[in-house]
Amino acid sequence: MIDLHEMVRRLYPLPRSLTGDGVRETLRQIARDIPLEIHEVPSGTPVLDWEVPLEWTIRKATIRTLSGDKIVDWADNNLHVVGYSQPVNRLVSRAELARHVHTLPDLPDAIPYRTGYYAQSWGFCLSHSHWSSMTDEIYRVYIDSDLVSGSMSYGEAFFPGNSEDEIVVTAHVCHPSLANDNLSGIAVATALAARRNLSGPGRLGLRILFLPGTVGAITWLAHNEFKLDRIKHGLVLTCIGDTGPFHYKQSRSNAPIDRAVAHVLNNGEHEFEIRSFEPYGYDERQFCSPGFDLPFGCLMRAVHGNFREYHTSLDDCAFVTARALTESYQVVTRLVDLLDANRKLLRQDGRGEPQLGRRGLYRALAGQADAGGATQMDLLWVLNLADGNHSLLDMAERAKIPFARLDAAAVIAEQHGLIREVD
Repeated sequence: MIDLHEMVRRLYPLPRSLTGDGVRETLRQIARDIPLEIHEVPSGTPVLDWEVPLEWTIRKATIRTLSGDKIVDWADNNLHVVGYSQPVNRLVSRAELARHVHTLPDLPDAIPYRTGYYAQSWGFCLSHSHWSSMTDEIYRVYIDSDLVSGSMSYGEAFFPGNSEDEIVVTAHVCHPSLANDNLSGIAVATALAARRNLSGPGRLGLRILFLPGTVGAITWLAHNEFKLDRIKHGLVLTCIGDTGPFHYKQSRSNAPIDRAVAHVLNNGEHEFEIRSFEPYGYDERQFCSPGFDLPFGCLMRAVHGNFREYHTSLDDCAFVTARALTESYQVVTRLVDLLDANRKLLRQDGRGEPQLGRRGLYRALAGQADAGGATQMDLLWVLNLADGNHSLLDMAERAKIPFARLDAAAVIAEQHGLIREVD
């Protein structure tokens, strides 16, 4: 398995934004672990009501005193410069500079993360204590950047299943050095893809998307409308590396994935909260937008905007933990396994309860129980509800039994010719 925390640490320094070489290098490193197709969409390409933005490149940025002392350097922390800042190289008064500096007085030692994708301006982000110590009347500001017609990059890994139906999992790749709000989702999504790459096809295909936020999702939707009907379940991953309880934001239209996530969390060992859909947050709002209304939810631990480290330099590699990342990965894999195994079943041995003893099913169940698998009662629930109308998740909810146990019981019943899958 991929070392999740090592991956977070490795990708942390890269200067990601909506576009540019920071995103490309991030995708190239992801491609070291999984088969990844990297797409380049030219600037200016119309995508629904948007268009792909200009490509932003930044090379250097500093603030110096008149004597030449460097007191702010983008090379020290890539949050120091407002994303998509235009080039500047001139002397400015402290009063003018103040109009271009962002700080957090309530978190005086934290550097904020700010962007100005469409602002046509420039700016610096500093800790409030640092800014308060800058008392000179004149400074030289320098940002070596450019905005040119280039392209926007995104990554896609697809693992076909035994049907055309798909599970889609996405993570955003547009944030710079933010470990939880960006890299935790990237790491878990990459590990999920690596697992499927090793295990081979499931019942459903699995598509993993690494997209710049908002415009990346809109671009993917605009270019893939012909196959959106294949998406049966979708999940956005973000902020899943901290040690807090899980939070799941439901889809717009009460999709099956909402029940599946609730079942996995209910049968886990972690605290959690289920939240209703709202049209604000991450890319679930794009996939759930009118005209698409795809079955997408969002899985988080910390909720965006509700933790003090959010969009600040405090969201670093120490804020996320190896244990929390592993826990989140386990929750996601259980969910994907459930979605992949969920199916409707039909008894094909006639009416009444089948004779289990002569089929050796008590011995089979005993072997399963030794391994923590199905019990006799699990099998009886499957045999009773296998009427062609109940899915395994329906059965698990009705019986209040973990899905994995009923799935194990169903496999045994299928092997003995007692039930079969129906569309």
